[in-house]
Amino acid sequence: MRPGTLLISQPFLGDPNFERSVILLCRDEPEEGSFGLVLNRLTSLTLGDVLELPPQACTAANDLPIYVGGPVEPDTLHYLHRRADLPGATDLGQDVYWGGDFELLLGLIGSGAVSGEDVRLFAGYSGWSAGQLAGEMQGQSWIRHPASAGKVFTLASDAFWREILREKGGRFKVLANYPVDPRLN
Repeated sequence: MRPGTLLISQPFLGDPNFERSVILLCRDEPEEGSFGLVLNRLTSLTLGDVLELPPQACTAANDLPIYVGGPVEPDTLHYLHRRADLPGATDLGQDVYWGGDFELLLGLIGSGAVSGEDVRLFAGYSGWSAGQLAGEMQGQSWIRHPASAGKVFTLASDAFWREILREKGGRFKVLANYPVDPRLN
């Protein structure tokens, strides 16, 4: 699969780490495995809560919300942004970039050249060993939504899963209304 693909969990996935999650695939290498970030799990933490920022860092950087990127290495910080010129950033398509020079990004936020609306921070990540994601795709654990990285900055995190399924239409639109626990229906 190509980076920039969204992976939408099936409503009956049964894994609490990924229940009703939408993951942006950042890397998929057959020999090395896959790497992605859960887009719709907002925490109550901000960047200022998890990092001691330099004194010149502005309030906008301190107040950036942190999302749970996945269950792997939750003490690591990953980020998505819209700056094509940030050294070391990986292009995921649709004006979305992963990683790059974090100090420079903080400086751009501080100067107002980058809006907090154009940055998403994640604690941890979602990872698959070589062949694992392909197996999960065959097992229909995930619904693929190719070339959709641009959705990162357009949909509210609490409605992301439901909205992206509705957007796909057809049978997926029906899945968007699937109850969390069908026994309670």
